[in-house]
Amino acid sequence: MPEESDAGSQKSETGLRASPGSPTVTPGSTSTPTRHPESTPGSPPGSHPPAWQATAIDIVLRAGEIQLRHLGGDLQIDMKGPIDLVTKVDLEVERMCRNTIAERFPGHAVLAEEFANEADEATARHRWVFDPIDGTVNYAHGLPLFCSCLALEVDGRPEVAAVFDPTRRELFTAERGVGAWLNGAPIRVSGATSLLNAMLCTGFAYDVHETVDDVVGLFGAFVARARAVRRLGSAALDLCYVAAGRFDGFWERGLQPWDVSAATLVIEEAGGRVSRLDGTAFDTRCGEIVASNGHLQAEMIDVISSHGRAPNRTT
Repeated sequence: MPEESDAGSQKSETGLRASPGSPTVTPGSTSTPTRHPESTPGSPPGSHPPAWQATAIDIVLRAGEIQLRHLGGDLQIDMKGPIDLVTKVDLEVERMCRNTIAERFPGHAVLAEEFANEADEATARHRWVFDPIDGTVNYAHGLPLFCSCLALEVDGRPEVAAVFDPTRRELFTAERGVGAWLNGAPIRVSGATSLLNAMLCTGFAYDVHETVDDVVGLFGAFVARARAVRRLGSAALDLCYVAAGRFDGFWERGLQPWDVSAATLVIEEAGGRVSRLDGTAFDTRCGEIVASNGHLQAEMIDVISSHGRAPNRTT
């Protein structure tokens, strides 16, 4: 088994654990980053190199420290689109992530939101998918609903994941074939079996001003069927809340891989299901998602399909 990095082998003041029996993780505790070997092809589930998960956790915890240090200060906000923001903190966090991956895993690619990505990242066997701040608009307004999320995809499939909400000190982690955890405690999706008993969540894409009638129409269709529908502004946290049983389902379009790669693994390992809006197989580049506890998947897809067939739908 490859050697675990120092990032996962020292106790710290954070008190956060990735999974039962794992060491407490110190953000940035690897003083001299070490290059780590890859996994053996055909390795059984749960045999991922410990350095993978330790690195994911280390980076998101360090991201959280940076986010909190600047929260409420001068964020040097720039506009990427009419309502799409980027702050100096997004850039600082992503730079830290890219440097860490380059030092520890020089053969791996990085796909992240803010800086130009490598030309070969789409075909790289090992690809780290990172969102430095998921919920940047919330962060820029001082609303404490944001996180950092990181997954390592192998051949296009997330294998380890970490999502950290620094304001609540909640660390969601997952390892394919092993499980999903919140601060080291196993999590499981809810048992709701109908939309009438479900609390759902959704998000609005950055093109919402152009698609508002369709977006609000579908939102209304779910409001008419569910117990409640919420919109929090961080897709990764929304999905982790489905994994933890706080929400029962989630849908959204206009998503990027860094919005969903980590959190969808958390959902799947917590017993939930993910698909495209039409129910076909999900992948992290498809740009849309329906996620649920599994019991509600067909009913949610039916609501979306019925809305798409409505004669008064605006396209």
